[in-house]
Amino acid sequence: MLADPFVHPALLYRGDREYVAATTAFVRAGLAAGEPVAVAVPAARLALIEAGLGADAGSVLLLDMEEAGRNPGRILPAVLLDFADRHPGCHVRIVGEPIWPGRTEAEYGAAAQHEALINLSFAGRPATILCPYDVERLAPEVIEEAARTHPVLRDATREWPSTTYAPERVVSGHNRALGEPAEFVSLRFDRTNLSAARGLAARRAAELGFSGDRLDDIRLTAAELGANSLDHGGGSGVIRVWAEDGRMVCEVGDSGHITDPLAGRRPVDPRHSGSRGLLIVNLLSDLVRVHTRAGATTVRAYFDLPR
Repeated sequence: MLADPFVHPALLYRGDREYVAATTAFVRAGLAAGEPVAVAVPAARLALIEAGLGADAGSVLLLDMEEAGRNPGRILPAVLLDFADRHPGCHVRIVGEPIWPGRTEAEYGAAAQHEALINLSFAGRPATILCPYDVERLAPEVIEEAARTHPVLRDATREWPSTTYAPERVVSGHNRALGEPAEFVSLRFDRTNLSAARGLAARRAAELGFSGDRLDDIRLTAAELGANSLDHGGGSGVIRVWAEDGRMVCEVGDSGHITDPLAGRRPVDPRHSGSRGLLIVNLLSDLVRVHTRAGATTVRAYFDLPR
């Protein structure tokens, strides 16, 4: 059996010097091999890598992960797979840092699931994705979980196989019941009043200061989540909307069960028919959390409040 052409190491780094040395060496090795290379890391780290690469930076796609990967559910379809799909037949090389100090607890759970799902999404594809982890500033349990989502670990001096690699455990471990909001507005809907559910979300969003394109995004998100409930969640659902921690939350719950862990994380060719509701929600939202089990699914879409 041929070895899997996909390689997914975690870089456990300490300090800026180790970070720049390891990431720029990784990038330059890809450029020397004629591979398409992308770097998607937080803005401050992106500036360090760009400076370290010098003139070579012009040959690399540079992305601010705080923007492109604000919602971890967006990273696979809109960053990693998008880049790989733009270079068919090529071995691509990507530095991707979806977990950094400052991620909220809710964001971290989604980002950890994303790291685990990279392995499923890229299995058999010619790609190497290096994921840096700041071992000095991230919690020890985050580093421990990195060893479960990456089959290979490396630091400044060596590389070794992870002995605790178990990405499926990370996906299921963060599929947790979501806490209850203190206050919310809600509506039970079915095929007769889906527009009312969409209107509820839009009205509350407008009250919170959303307008223009962002208000349209929220309206579309509510519509797509509601349509999923009608088509895949038993034909009805409940929408709840509230604000917490600087974000508006639009939640839809129904009696469906999402069994595909990559639902909403695959790019969809617009020429092909098929469901893309969760993909649209991931692309539009600042964070998406999902809790699913037999007979019940809850999807929460978060939108940063206007400043």
